[in-house]
Amino acid sequence: MTTKSQAVLDWIDARFPLTSTIKGHLTEYYAPKNFNFWYFFGSLALLVLVIQIVTGIFLVMHYKPDASLNASGVPVAFASVEYIMRDVPGGWIIRYMHSTGASAFFIVVYLHMFRGLLYGSYRKPRELIWIFGTLIFLALMAEAFMGYLLPWGQMSFWGAQVIVNLFSAIPVIGPDLSVVIRGDFVVSDATLNRFFSFHVIAVPLILIGLVAAHIVALHEVGSNNPDGVEIKKKKGADGHPLDGIPFHPYYTVKDIVGVVGFLIVFSFIVFFAPEGGGYFLEFNNFIPADPLKTPPHIAPVWYFTPFYSILRAVTYPLFGIDAKFWGVVAMGAAVVIIAFLPWLDRSPVKSIRYKGGLFKLILTVFIIAFFILGYLGVLPPTPGRTLVSQICSVIYFGFFLLMPWYSKIDKCKPEPDRVTG
Repeated sequence: MTTKSQAVLDWIDARFPLTSTIKGHLTEYYAPKNFNFWYFFGSLALLVLVIQIVTGIFLVMHYKPDASLNASGVPVAFASVEYIMRDVPGGWIIRYMHSTGASAFFIVVYLHMFRGLLYGSYRKPRELIWIFGTLIFLALMAEAFMGYLLPWGQMSFWGAQVIVNLFSAIPVIGPDLSVVIRGDFVVSDATLNRFFSFHVIAVPLILIGLVAAHIVALHEVGSNNPDGVEIKKKKGADGHPLDGIPFHPYYTVKDIVGVVGFLIVFSFIVFFAPEGGGYFLEFNNFIPADPLKTPPHIAPVWYFTPFYSILRAVTYPLFGIDAKFWGVVAMGAAVVIIAFLPWLDRSPVKSIRYKGGLFKLILTVFIIAFFILGYLGVLPPTPGRTLVSQICSVIYFGFFLLMPWYSKIDKCKPEPDRVTG
């Protein structure tokens, strides 16, 4: 650096911790040297968050959260989306990037969470990181649900109607709570404005704060690795981990490979298949919302369907309380229970590389059950499908609730002292 540049940097550092932040989180943050492709998805989730925020800003410039009908008899909110698609220069690609980005966000987050399951990234001392991650997942679900209403299409309207009505099943406070959420006795203009405010301002602020806390907590205790070995235990004479390398430039360059691969797939979908076969953008949502005409089958977007299947799997009342309430409880518990993994897993090792066949078998069955739940959530319920959903729901909860038992009796291999590459 030149003398003037150094002087400017020194002036900034005296007033803001720029250099120390860069060192602490990039150039002098030592990460395990054996990261594999599963570690792409954390940085990809951050990339998609940026895409969603930037495209969302441009969409807000032209979108109008108004459920009233215009001169053509079309809801203003729906017409504003059509205006963005047809008349705003580049509006179509911004909208498709945002809608595709919503599905991409959940894909990379699900894969990021799966990597945590594989390598025990939730184990001590990373419990708080995992809790922050679960809260990010919950905030992401809330953000996606509220954003789903904004196009004011048929599936947006009726999906919101069904989901908000579920809260009315809560004893005593349920009916009043559903009115508070809607801002009205039915899904209306008040609901649209309320969801718009939360989608654009409140939840993104919470999401950004949680992501920042997630990253800070991660860099405080250090990253996990495919071997589950704590690299901070073996340090060289310079005080740096023997099995670690600086995150920058090694992993910033490596992450570019993942980013390029992701952007190729992302761009292909945006340009050639933005509807994702009706899963990313449902065909019914290209029809303006009509409160007098119910779609033949109402289902949430694909990333909610595993939990929606768990909700529908509960068909029997308990303690004199309607089954719909227990379905809501089961759906909520299915998400919240993920946060308790650090205390449910009693295995002597972290990584699946050293866990026994029992854990691998149960994890495989769990993943298959999760995919089946996701698929059944898209389909209309039948007695046979409900039975399969109930079986898969039992498997889902059994994976977590029985973990203290099967993780303890599983025959594991000893972990190595150093990372194996």
